[in-house]
This record gives sequence, C-alpha cells and structure tokens, in this order.
Amino acid sequence: MANILRRGVLLLTVAAALFSTVPVSNSIPFIVFHGIGDKCSGGVNNFTQLLSNLSGSPGSCLEIGNGETDSWFMPLTHQANLACEKVKMMKELRQGYNIVAQSQGNLVARGLIEFCDDAPPVVNYISLGGPHAGIAAIPKCSSGPFCAIAEALMKLEIDNDFVQEMTKYLGHSKYLPKLNNERPDQRNSIFGDRFTSLQNLVLVMFQNDTTLIPKETSWFGYHTEDGFDSLLSTQQTKLYKEDWIGLKALDAVGKVKFVSVSEDHLMLSYKEVVKYLVPYLMHTSL
Repeated sequence: MANILRRGVLLLTVAAALFSTVPVSNSIPFIVFHGIGDKCSGGVNNFTQLLSNLSGSPGSCLEIGNGETDSWFMPLTHQANLACEKVKMMKELRQGYNIVAQSQGNLVARGLIEFCDDAPPVVNYISLGGPHAGIAAIPKCSSGPFCAIAEALMKLEIDNDFVQEMTKYLGHSKYLPKLNNERPDQRNSIFGDRFTSLQNLVLVMFQNDTTLIPKETSWFGYHTEDGFDSLLSTQQTKLYKEDWIGLKALDAVGKVKFVSVSEDHLMLSYKEVVKYLVPYLMHTSL
C-alpha cells in the first residue's frame, strides 16, 4: 500500500514544485493520518506540504508510534488513544482543526472524532479510501512471515468476516463494531453527537481500487449478509438507515460529499486534489 501511495504522491510532488507557496494565514490547521505500512516522512510529508501550499493552511502529519510497523501491529484502539492525547497537546489545534486521512488512517481519525473526550473540535474531515464498513480482503502486502502475521492480526481487528455469524463477529472484533456503534446493547449516542458536529464529511472512493475490497466501503457501503456477490449502497445499510453514528443526519443536511475518482487506491491527480480536497482546508473561521 505504501508503494501505491508513493506513486500517487510523486505526481503531486512535481505539481507542488511548480506551484508557488501560498503564505499560511490564520486558516484552520489540519492534520494528516497515513495508511497502513506507511509513515509520515517521505511521500506523506510531501503530500501534506502540497495541501498546505495549495490551501494556505498549516498542516502536519500526525505519527502514531514508529509509523510503519505500529500501523500494522499496534491495536487500533491504542492508536486512536495516542492520537487523542497528541491532539490535545497541540496548542495550534485548540480552536479547531481539519483532518485528512488516508486508507486505514481513517479508522484512527474516526476513533479520534468519536472517542476522544475533551478534544478540540474537528471542522472538516476528508476521507481518502477509508475502510469504514470493513474489508473482505486484506490490503496488499508482500509475501513472508511479517505479512502473514500482520494480515492475521488485521483480519481480527477490522474485518467483517462472513465465515463467522454476525453475533460472533460483534463479540470477537474489538474495534470496528464500536467505531460503527454496531452493538445494540452498547450503542453510545455520544459517538453520533460528535460525528454530526462535523461541518463537512468528504468521502472519496477510488473506482479502480485494488486495495479496498469492496471499494464501496469508502462510502460506508458493504456486502450483504448473504455473501460477497451482492452489495449494499450506503443508504441501504443498517448503519445509515438506523443512523448509528449520525451519517444519515449529516447527509440529510447536505454535509456529506460522496466523491468518486477513477484511479486506483490513493491515486489522486493534481486537479482532483485542487477540486475535492483543497476547498475544505481553506476555511478561516469556525
């Protein structure tokens, strides 16, 4: 996944070199969460700088642990807790901030939004290829024991596996059911209240995504309980219809932007960055 991101960022980096730097004003700052198997340095840092240059807003990539390895092996609950503590210590975010998250970084970003007590407000949240409803196949990884172990852990952590009955899934998986407020006996209205406080939620799906299966998970869509041959649209899911996290409420007032681009996972063109991302990073007041 990291290699895919780097290829996409290469094009953006070239564009950034040709684009004159915009002076950072009193704009709302933003933070970036990278995906699994990646780190803030390198391509993600270039991407963050490009967004800052284009929007005129100060931005930074928020690293969790050591980045690449911990993105695989650190439990997502712990990653979200660390993100929460880091954000609360960043003075520049105290009046509010925006989030841009890539791939699995979206699960950390949403944990920050929904679970973090006494945190500064998130204004706009831009999700790039996020596995919001789970995945039916493990993200790309090279062969070897590292990937075998990591993929096994990932499967337990976020996958909605049809091999198990739903009751077993809800009892076994530790993070995604809580994040999506799925457990009827543990449903928490605070998660929805915090999610619906967003001014804008931008959900970017990559039409030729070979990493997220199904790609519709980027919009909270997923396979039906009958198996992998049929899909539920966002609006057909119980999460949306019963409004477990406030997605329906946000959508009803026009705050959800469903964006579809033609490329593979995280492969954004310069024009798409300018059109779909930058406008939501340019706000100067809450």
